[in-house]
Amino acid sequence: MSMYSLEHKEFLKKNKRKKLFILFSQIFILIFLIVMWEIASDNGWINSFIYSSPSKVLDTIINLHNTNNLYIHIFTTVYETLISFGVGTLIGIGIAIILWWNKTLAKILDPFLTVLNSLPKVALGPIIIIWVGANTKSIIFMALLISVIITIMNVYQGFISTDVIKLKLLKSFGANKFQILTKAVFPTNYSNIISMLKINISMSLIGIIMGEFLVSKKGIGYLIMYGSQIFNLSLVMSGIILLAIVATVMYYVVYTIEKLIIKD
Repeated sequence: MSMYSLEHKEFLKKNKRKKLFILFSQIFILIFLIVMWEIASDNGWINSFIYSSPSKVLDTIINLHNTNNLYIHIFTTVYETLISFGVGTLIGIGIAIILWWNKTLAKILDPFLTVLNSLPKVALGPIIIIWVGANTKSIIFMALLISVIITIMNVYQGFISTDVIKLKLLKSFGANKFQILTKAVFPTNYSNIISMLKINISMSLIGIIMGEFLVSKKGIGYLIMYGSQIFNLSLVMSGIILLAIVATVMYYVVYTIEKLIIKD
């Protein structure tokens, strides 16, 4: 028993050292790239007007903070993303349930969903603006077009992949469709649904940024587009870095929820 305990402790130590090594390596690569970017810009190895530099990006972010223009753009993008993420997830799961419930309807709609999924949503931007208006609604609507289709296809695929033996067993006991859905299909797909949320939060953010590119006066997407229009590449790079930070935070929030809900 003690031997097992010692081996287990040694395994945990090795696992912890491996995780720390991975984390240290990731931080080192990030710092190395930032330092090399600054050195290349300062020494003229790259055109600082086109590629900017970490110091200029930091100055730009500080200036946005000092002029009270930083947090309003971050809040706007996060707010729009969370709305599209929440609504898109609920609608997507709801439609996936309907398609699972009615196989004939699923077969009818399958080619339409495939076409909508492959269609570049930005191409629909002008039409969405005309239909919904040049406002926040059109931005959220564009994000919904992306997130809803992705959710439907991923969740429905998980539903129809549920273990056939489990379904037959429930049917042999006289279970109806609702009972099969709640007792077998949904519990089996908890992991799949949570994994889909990690994809969906990214897709929602992409949709929001695409919408802000087309019609917005606030948001990180607006910062990037405005910076490119006035040839302020430091502002563009600042927007991209802010976007990366927001995307990372959102991803890890969903990742943490996944760890809390799904425990090995």
